[in-house]
Amino acid sequence: MNVQIAEWTLINAQNSFSITNLCEISGLSEREINLFIENNILTPIDSNALVKIFPIHSIAIVSGARRLRDDFELDSHGMMLALTLMQRIDDMQSELKLLRAQFKQT
Repeated sequence: MNVQIAEWTLINAQNSFSITNLCEISGLSEREINLFIENNILTPIDSNALVKIFPIHSIAIVSGARRLRDDFELDSHGMMLALTLMQRIDDMQSELKLLRAQFKQT
């Protein structure tokens, strides 16, 4: 028997989230999320605002961080390292895709 588990998140009309929202969605602590902000893994929409608000793609980041923490028993620094490496891989894949597209045009 196959069992599939799905996660659903209610998205607000503005498609933006506070730190409190991200904590509720992900199950991460505010300290963990602040560590991600300090290390540029999460970037608020307006870094000068008193209340930090995050774009919708932040949900994927914090949800992935929680899965890393739970599945691999990583501490905050382990999650941060894994997320940083995953982000670098995504950046390199995007750059490679762009370079391939440019190469095909020549």
